[in-house]
Amino acid sequence: MFFALTYGFGFATIASTLTHVGFFYGREIYERFRASYKEKEDIHTRLMRRYKDIPSWWFHVLLVVTILVSLILCIFLNKQVQMPWWGLLFASVLAFVFTLPISIITATTNQTPGLNIITEYIMGIIYPGRPIANVCFKVYGYMSMAQAVSFLSDFKLGHYMKIPPRSMFLVQFIGTIVAGTINVSVAWWLLHSIKNICQDDLLPQDSPWTCPGDRVFFDASVIWGLVGPKRIFGTLGNYTEMNWFFLGGALGPIIVWLFHKAFPKQSWIPLINLPVLLGATGAMPPATPLNYNAWIIVGTIFNFFVFRYRKQWWQRYNYILSAALDAGVAFMAVLLYFTVGMENREVTWWGTKGEQCDLATCPTAKGITVDGCPVR
Repeated sequence: MFFALTYGFGFATIASTLTHVGFFYGREIYERFRASYKEKEDIHTRLMRRYKDIPSWWFHVLLVVTILVSLILCIFLNKQVQMPWWGLLFASVLAFVFTLPISIITATTNQTPGLNIITEYIMGIIYPGRPIANVCFKVYGYMSMAQAVSFLSDFKLGHYMKIPPRSMFLVQFIGTIVAGTINVSVAWWLLHSIKNICQDDLLPQDSPWTCPGDRVFFDASVIWGLVGPKRIFGTLGNYTEMNWFFLGGALGPIIVWLFHKAFPKQSWIPLINLPVLLGATGAMPPATPLNYNAWIIVGTIFNFFVFRYRKQWWQRYNYILSAALDAGVAFMAVLLYFTVGMENREVTWWGTKGEQCDLATCPTAKGITVDGCPVR
């Protein structure tokens, strides 16, 4: 059930990102856009004037060349790529539209909502039955936006550290070319040198070439491209109610904004960031109640009491606690791998036994008979 809800939270996150940025930052975006033409510079911009700026035509040429090469792939290799030329342009427009609002959320919260779910959903609706086209649309729509946000983050760091802009551009450009070439070369070499790679049933039992990430990407292409969202979230599926998350996510920030205008003295109201809250909830994996109870106790109750009665402690130790919990997870992962994982053993105790209910694995549909389970 929670895995299904993760898609709903993903829908709500994308919708809330647009309305949250529009209502809370729309005026500021407009004013900063106008100020950029009036040469209102801050101290960092004045200090960066000593370096040569990046000519705009560098970006324009790179954009045109990239789109032309991609169009050539879509037109002349359409049987392999499956995506039509208009799908490429649509994905580019989608990435362009979402880059600004998602960049603002990233800059203010250090959390980056993704377009992976919405790109798969859109392409699966308008162009079903073509899994490779769905994957390509996802790459051009989602990964283009993600890389743009990453590059902007680098430029922002370079701006504050007073690194020459042209040097930043060249490092990003050359690094992308080198990384892409090496990744494709290594993947090509592995596919042609390792027999039965990624096929678990044909590989030795202790083979490391199980390719879990590739299987996830492949499964997504089958679910969204071949099966299609109409059979999952559409009229032919069982999860049509998940589409209401789009509306809920879009209306949520508006309600928060209205409360902020009605109670301007309450400084905590504008701190309610639904794109972050919904996105973080959607990122929670399917887990047992033990995990969720631990998160609630440590994350909610502890922070509430400390912030309520020892606000200075919360301000001083909250991020330290977060880092300590992350470090503890990493340390235990390494410890368990070397002590248990390398010996192909498992640690079984009440915290890993799941729902603590023997009947939790029994089917709930009527008429299905399974040994040890009641028949409905």
